[in-house]
Amino acid sequence: MSVSRDEVQKIARLAELHVDDAALPALVEQMSRILDYVAQIAGVAATESAKPFIPGPAATRFRGDTAEPAPLAFPPARMAPAFRDGFFLVPRLGAFEASAQGTGEEGE
Repeated sequence: MSVSRDEVQKIARLAELHVDDAALPALVEQMSRILDYVAQIAGVAATESAKPFIPGPAATRFRGDTAEPAPLAFPPARMAPAFRDGFFLVPRLGAFEASAQGTGEEGE
């Protein structure tokens, strides 16, 4: 399978790559060789009895898919100005509005 010069230019345009006209013949030849190689691989007969390749010794087992909390360098209570029963405590939004109205800080 071969790739034309126009196809290489179109691929480069889609990938938003600038290709010099001088480099274009080399790219055409390289892409054609890559597609020929892929066609060779696709032509290899595959059977359903082939086992998938898993790197490492056969006795290697995958770990369980469990979610665990990440250990922290220090507890969250030490990071927060106010912390109770596992929650961060923040002032109510209305508390800010009431304090701003009482001090006259709000735009008039």
